[in-house]
Amino acid sequence: MADTAEGQTRTAISAAMQQSVGSELSRMVSYPVSESDIRKWALAVYYPEEPPARFWDEEAAASSRQGGIVAPEDFNPFAWLRAHPKGVSRSSAATDADSTERSLGIDGPHLVNQLNGGVSVEYGEPIRPGDVITSVTRLGQYREREGSLGLMLLTPMETTWTNQRDEMVKRSTLVLIRY
Repeated sequence: MADTAEGQTRTAISAAMQQSVGSELSRMVSYPVSESDIRKWALAVYYPEEPPARFWDEEAAASSRQGGIVAPEDFNPFAWLRAHPKGVSRSSAATDADSTERSLGIDGPHLVNQLNGGVSVEYGEPIRPGDVITSVTRLGQYREREGSLGLMLLTPMETTWTNQRDEMVKRSTLVLIRY
């Protein structure tokens, strides 16, 4: 919140936005992860080097500390297609600064510019062949601060991936900065 010339506090956070904190922004479910998906991802990530054998060789993977083939931590089971909602994601989030609130059916802050304010990631259980991953993104607590270009709205969004055993695979928090 910032003070105006008249001494009043201005804010970009409406009552509807405040009430939406904790709301689910999106949910996706992957197709079952295949050994081929893991191999292709590992080849792409490690190119031009050969990926470690634990990502593609069953015998080498069996003797690893994971006890079998697992995906690299940065593997994305939603990179190609997703099982639910069907198809490929098509988002206007990169160009629409109000898309977060619009997805919840409320008015946004009507700010014009946005940028990625950073991402933090925590990893849990590794992704294995046959896993079905569910991704749920929730809206975090809005924060405001004054920046060199005026009032900035910081909007954290926490995404949690779980496998079919409800084990946490990955938790990431992205902070969206809008001004």
